[in-house]
Amino acid sequence: MKTRTVSATEFKAKCLGLLDEVQQSGDTITVTKRGHPVAVVKPAPKKYKSLRNRWAGKIQILGDIVNFDTSHLWEALKKD
Repeated sequence: MKTRTVSATEFKAKCLGLLDEVQQSGDTITVTKRGHPVAVVKPAPKKYKSLRNRWAGKIQILGDIVNFDTSHLWEALKKD
């Protein structure tokens, strides 16, 4: 991902084209006014079709989360 700098004047003149460029390339554009950064234009985050797709490969289920044995916990509580 590259960052490009454009003046506010150039951004105003080429706004729609620059937005298309950001969307297609994934690059970021910094908009300056009188040489100072005033805005950053970056691609919007990708939308996922489902929560499952969003978390795919990021979480791991280590056991049965529905039918698990808690009898040992009850036995420990009974001893107290």
